[in-house]
Amino acid sequence: MDFESGEILYFNKPYTWTSFRLVGRIRWIISKSFGIKKLKVGHAGALDPLATGVMIICTGKATKKIESFQYQTKEYIASLRLGATTPSFDMEHEIDKTYPYEHITRSLIDKTLPQFIGEIMQTPPIFSAVKVDGKRAYRYARNGEEVKLKSKPLVIEEIEVLNFELPKLELRIICSKGTYIRALARDIGFALGSGAYLTALKRTRIGNITLKDCSNIEDFEAKYRPQNS
Repeated sequence: MDFESGEILYFNKPYTWTSFRLVGRIRWIISKSFGIKKLKVGHAGALDPLATGVMIICTGKATKKIESFQYQTKEYIASLRLGATTPSFDMEHEIDKTYPYEHITRSLIDKTLPQFIGEIMQTPPIFSAVKVDGKRAYRYARNGEEVKLKSKPLVIEEIEVLNFELPKLELRIICSKGTYIRALARDIGFALGSGAYLTALKRTRIGNITLKDCSNIEDFEAKYRPQNS
């Protein structure tokens, strides 16, 4: 492989790893193995630390292709816990509020989900990397500061119920760039007259790239890491 001229790599991001950590580790492995002092490495769409799944990593001159990958359709498998919310809309934070959920039926879910299909407006989570006055939103949140985030348009192509057993709901979601599945979980919970947060999230596809095409960081490191490092 010629990492400086440009390679496109597919990884299954490990659970709890930040996207930044994965990119940094790949850069370190390649630089040490091939003696490259400066190497551009970037990803085509971040994943939250508690999410796993497909990440496209570009090196060298191939980083110019990142934008084209970012605009490709993405598919996720999302596990929701109904009847409660957390500040981050996932398991990064403890439950802050609980809501009734016994009224939620499969029929109610089937009637509710279509309102999220097509072009919708979504407000990003406060615990996100969205910039507000040059500062990441999560920095305000961690300092206990209130900040209003603007809603933005995005497209949800499909939502399919994979499993439903109160208080658990598992969905397959196909969506556009910029979709926060955590925020979608929040909005679905409220639309059902309850609350919801993510207990698990897996990105299963970007464009035509699926998990079957992905490597894990351990195998990549075993293949390329220099022996005495």
